[in-house]
Amino acid sequence: MSGAEHSAVTMALAKKEMKDHQTPDMDALFLDMSSRPLIVEAVPIDGDSVDTPGYTHGQGFHNMLADSYRSEGKSWDQFVNDERNPYVRPEVVDAPLTNKGRLQAEALQAGARGMDPKVELVVVSPQCRATQTGLIAFKHLLEGGGGGGEGKKLFVAHEFVREESGVHVCDQRRSISNARFEFPYVDWGQIEHDEDPIFRADKRETKAEVGERIYKFLMWMKDREESTIAVASHSGWLMTLFNGVCVSDESLKPWFQTGEMRSVKLVWKKKD
Repeated sequence: MSGAEHSAVTMALAKKEMKDHQTPDMDALFLDMSSRPLIVEAVPIDGDSVDTPGYTHGQGFHNMLADSYRSEGKSWDQFVNDERNPYVRPEVVDAPLTNKGRLQAEALQAGARGMDPKVELVVVSPQCRATQTGLIAFKHLLEGGGGGGEGKKLFVAHEFVREESGVHVCDQRRSISNARFEFPYVDWGQIEHDEDPIFRADKRETKAEVGERIYKFLMWMKDREESTIAVASHSGWLMTLFNGVCVSDESLKPWFQTGEMRSVKLVWKKKD
C-alpha cells in the first residue's frame, strides 16, 4: 500500500472514530460542565496567550493494526469485545509506539524546543504510547543536566490524562512499578494505584466519567505554579476535553490525528 493510500485509510478511520465519540452523551456532558461554578474556556493560541500545548501520542501498535484491518476491508463495532475488533487483541495491551510513532514524536521536537514561552512542565498519560511521545517530543528538557532527579521535576504522569478506558485492552495501562522501571525520568508520584483501577473488560467508561476526571485534572492544573504546560494524551480524551468539558473554539473540536499538536490558552472563569 502506498503512502497516499495508507494516509487515506488512516483519515477514514479517524473520521469513523470521531463519529463514534460524537454522541448525545457528549452533549449532556457539555451541559453539565457549562453549569458548574467554575468553567474552562479553550481558545487557539495567539501572541498574547499562555502557551498550553495539547497533543495526542504518535502511532501505537493498536493504531497500525486498525489501519491494517481497515485497508483489508475489515470492519468492527467500536467499544465491543469481539474477535473482529483489533483493539481487544491481547497483543496490544498498553500498546507502545511503532517506529512510525517514534518518528512522529521526533517530528515534534523542533516545535517543542522553539516554543515561546518555554514549556515548564510536561504531563503525560501513564499509558506507554503517550509517555513515550512526551519524552521524545520534549527530549531537550532532559539535555544539559535535565536528566535524573531534574527530569522528574519536568515530566509528571497523571492518571486523569488517560484515554477513555474499558473493553479495548490497548487502553489498559501497565503497573506503575513496571512503568517506573521503564521510564525513570518520569515522576509517578501523582498516581495512587500500582495496578490499573479504571479498566474493565466488560464496560467502557461513560462520557460523564471521563469528563469528570478531565475536569478534576483541569482543576489540578489550574493550581500549578507553572504557566506553560504540555499534555501528552490521547485522541478520545482530547475529543472529550474540547467538545464536552471546555467551552472551545470550533477549530479545537475536530479529532486529533496521531502525532498532532495544538497550542491553546485555557481560561478558568467563574460562572455568572
